[in-house]
Amino acid sequence: MNLLKSLAAVSSITMLSRVLGFVRDTLVARIFGAGLATDAFFVAFKLPNLLRRIFAEGAFSQAFVPILAEYKTQQGEEATRTFIAYVAGLLTLVLALVTLLGILAAPWIIWVSAPGFAESTEKFELTATLLRITFPYILLISLSSLAGAILNTWNRFGVPAFVPTLLNLSMIAFTLFLAPFFDPPVLALGWSVLAGGLLQLLYQLPHLKKIGMLVLPRLNLRDSGVWRVLRQMAPAIFGVSVGQISLIINTIFASFLAAGSVSWMYYADRLMELPSGVLGVALGTILLPALSKTHASRDRQEYSRLLDWGLRLCFLLVLPCALALAILAEPLTVSLFQYGRFTAHDALMTQYALIAYAVGLLGIILVKVLAPGFYAQQNIRTPVRIAMLTLGATQVMNVTFILTFPVPHAGLALAIGLGACLNAGLLYWKLRQQRRFEPQAGWGVFLLKLLVAVLAMGAVLLGGMALMPAWEQGVMAERFLRLGALVLAGIVAYFGTLLLLGFRLRDFSRRSIA
Repeated sequence: MNLLKSLAAVSSITMLSRVLGFVRDTLVARIFGAGLATDAFFVAFKLPNLLRRIFAEGAFSQAFVPILAEYKTQQGEEATRTFIAYVAGLLTLVLALVTLLGILAAPWIIWVSAPGFAESTEKFELTATLLRITFPYILLISLSSLAGAILNTWNRFGVPAFVPTLLNLSMIAFTLFLAPFFDPPVLALGWSVLAGGLLQLLYQLPHLKKIGMLVLPRLNLRDSGVWRVLRQMAPAIFGVSVGQISLIINTIFASFLAAGSVSWMYYADRLMELPSGVLGVALGTILLPALSKTHASRDRQEYSRLLDWGLRLCFLLVLPCALALAILAEPLTVSLFQYGRFTAHDALMTQYALIAYAVGLLGIILVKVLAPGFYAQQNIRTPVRIAMLTLGATQVMNVTFILTFPVPHAGLALAIGLGACLNAGLLYWKLRQQRRFEPQAGWGVFLLKLLVAVLAMGAVLLGGMALMPAWEQGVMAERFLRLGALVLAGIVAYFGTLLLLGFRLRDFSRRSIA
């Protein structure tokens, strides 16, 4: 299978999901604004979302996929089906217990994760109610992610990539049509999350059946494969999820700041997640199974070449995105969110956070490329040690930036990005030190050409913005047309410059092991 085509397919489907996500967030911003109700929902949704990333897309996925690839390559279909059944059984049991505990302990969880909310009884109780509604999402989405990991290992990348759109569609439907039937209306968002998680799981089951891997969960705590996953997963919970843990800690800090700070950071994070999801998640999704299969076949040269391919694509696509997010912060926030109850002040505060996030975007996505380089080898200890150091450094930056920044919530966003850059730098250094990665020739010329193209794009964007009227003028469609024209001009300037400098798409084509 051609990895570049797979990446393009996954990125395209992920882009659809992100566009729907922006539609969702625009509707939420217009209908609910940025205040007590949305702060309560975002905090309530953040914890099950964090646990989803830890158990499913984070530590569990990184521990499960390399071992699954080994079973598929070396032990045959029946042994693989049995392994999946045992892992699914244990995952279901553990997450059912976690879900029950989360529902019962909701007030204490809010007190720990957003202690500043305790100052308002109304805000605290609403957040606890929303958390009880959304917490079962962790069980549904983790089983959905288990199904997605299996499909990715069988090179069925499109199905898991499409799954997030179902959550967005659920939230859009509940926001538009069902919110008036809830009291308070924001409860509709909580129930939409639960409905979306169920849809995501059910959608993938027929596709598992097609590849012969739809099995009933079974418990067998003596199975050696299950214990290998558990041994890999325990330390990986910290290692792969350091960014998400940083977000939770940032929420604790933000809960003490001005009302709306949690929401401003959320909306900025959503904009930053467009390139992070379309590029970072897609690259990680493609690379982990490919690297795991290459490691299982003991081809170290191909392993290094795959990492080099991923890193070059990362620089090629992320550098322009980071600069564009910073330059277009005002057009993006005003065009997407500044309507209804979302005020000009909310848009300005969101812009500050977005610019701060953009500084660390390259580091955030590089981690998604470099971390699979360790997990495909079933090497957990190295990234865990790096993650511990990164998390500590991030909290030092959090405290420093809150005390010194004129806009404290932007300082929290900057700390996350700079922490990711530190994480990526240390991961790269360790891969080189262990001789797992040797850069291919031509990196100096490659980066110089990228710099020229990025500067050309930046000049075009700044020039275009100077010609535009004030962004708050006009209805949504007019703002979107102006924003689209700017984005298109930037894309043409960047890739046109690269074309003149000799870049060709075929240079990035690479095939995976079947």
